[in-house]
Amino acid sequence: MNTFDDLGLSPEILRAVHELGYEKPSAIQAETLPILLGPPSDFIGIAATGTGKTAAFGIPMLEKIDATKKSVQGLIMCPTRELALQVCGQINLLGKFRGIKAIPVYGGASLMDQARGLRNGAQIVVGTPGRLIDHLERTTLKLQDVQMIVLDEADEMISMGFKEDLETILQASPREKSQIWLFSATMDREVSRVADTYLRNAKQVKSNRNEMLSTTVEQIFYPTREGDKPEILVKIIEMAEKFYGLIFCQTKALVVDLTHYLNSRGYRVDCLHGDKTQSDRERTMQSFRDRKVSILICTDVASRGLDVKDITHVINYSIPRELDVYIHRIGRTARVGKAGVAISLVTPSHRNLVGRIENMTKSKIKEGKIPTRKDIGSKKVAKILPAFQAQTFFARAVEHLGDDWKAVIGSMPVEEVVGRFLTLMSPEVFKDQEKLKMLQQSPGRPELADRSGSDKRDRNRDRDRDRDRNRDERAPRRDEHRPPRREFSGPPRRDRDDRAPRRDEHRPPRREFSSPPARDRDDRAPRRSDEAPPRRIAGAGVGGERPPIRSQKNDQKNYQRRDERSGERRDNQHWKKNKPAGSHRTDR
Repeated sequence: MNTFDDLGLSPEILRAVHELGYEKPSAIQAETLPILLGPPSDFIGIAATGTGKTAAFGIPMLEKIDATKKSVQGLIMCPTRELALQVCGQINLLGKFRGIKAIPVYGGASLMDQARGLRNGAQIVVGTPGRLIDHLERTTLKLQDVQMIVLDEADEMISMGFKEDLETILQASPREKSQIWLFSATMDREVSRVADTYLRNAKQVKSNRNEMLSTTVEQIFYPTREGDKPEILVKIIEMAEKFYGLIFCQTKALVVDLTHYLNSRGYRVDCLHGDKTQSDRERTMQSFRDRKVSILICTDVASRGLDVKDITHVINYSIPRELDVYIHRIGRTARVGKAGVAISLVTPSHRNLVGRIENMTKSKIKEGKIPTRKDIGSKKVAKILPAFQAQTFFARAVEHLGDDWKAVIGSMPVEEVVGRFLTLMSPEVFKDQEKLKMLQQSPGRPELADRSGSDKRDRNRDRDRDRDRNRDERAPRRDEHRPPRREFSGPPRRDRDDRAPRRDEHRPPRREFSSPPARDRDDRAPRRSDEAPPRRIAGAGVGGERPPIRSQKNDQKNYQRRDERSGERRDNQHWKKNKPAGSHRTDR
């Protein structure tokens, strides 16, 4: 099969294929399309990223769907929102002449809008597992008419923790009349377990390890130290011809720090990581596609689904330990037969990972030479020369030169004049700069270095510290004669009054505090309340006196208090015999 015309596609699909510029099927498409266009069967396709897997399962799905039936007939599951959006866009482009509609379903977007799209009769749903389960629970997504289920990037979905969600969706689908097509870049144990559980007599197309990486990608690594990575990254970008690429980091914090650093150097940079909202992610991706941003720094969560045309470079700021991650990262460039460059910054502690990747992929990663400032300066000067020769309005500038300009230029050779203007145009290349550190560029932020390589050193340091801390607590070894431990005793603590006063201190003599003698109640001066006339109270008797006390206990206290003032001691029996008049409580 040399062209798509040999597959016997419908005129509508064939027209869309030609409009998209597809001329010759890729290797995975040439092997997959005849199988999926044939009788219904389960299928497993293993191929590298960027080899055209979307068209490999999209074209057969569009050919088998009934365009007159307004219900979900095809379901495609993707690991990330970006991949779901891109796959959905590709399906709509391929099926636009057949009148087949696909909608994306993913987290971070409105559930109501997605539910409205499902009710309007979409035949294909492309979504992430979590949001698909949300619609299944709300019964806004019905799978009774589903004929084809595609697991795109199945290894990544399982590694991201979607295995249970995948199984839930597969169990809810009508297995007796549906086909399952599984596509993946790698085939690990968990992917094989899912395939063995849910696929029946699946046909398989698998590329060997030599085809796991595109043959048009050039792999280079630069040995460096952690602290030198930011400056080396700048040199690589400067030496590249029209750099338009991705930089992958291990952590979100490192992504943010590196973005600030490159922005401070004058580059058009943006970042993509898990903390961004869906609207921010879409805005960032649109800016990158429109080339308003030439450098996109992202984490591995975004390495799947970034299908952007003509990416020239992919840089691993920190080389990954997993082969699958490395394959998916560099698969963003050299797509569909185009050339690309994959660069890795490798520290001495990660040098052995280069050999492991070479052995497993059967490819060669060559060691690169770090560009010098002289190399960068020569490149910039050579780039400016054609534009310098093409200037036609320089005579107008000469007219504005005054006598002071002519006096200064007249004493300089021509090379010096040109050199001064070149320095004005690119001062960062020709000026002497000190080695930049991350803490100087972004105060208060972590260092612009991948700390994963220093974990072993940190563990060794902690172990040594704990060993020294517990050294005095253990019993001495047989060959060890330790002197007796000496207890440190400092000088005796002096009292504040024993020390000599400072020069600027004039302390008064210390006074002993003595509380005043307790005064008797009758010795004190009368308060204002004692001399005040009795307050007239509503309901009081003649003369405004207070009404009789209502409580027997209070009567007793007041009576005893009056007795104490007179100096006589009265007991309880005397009070009972001589209780005040007006007490309404009876003795009990």
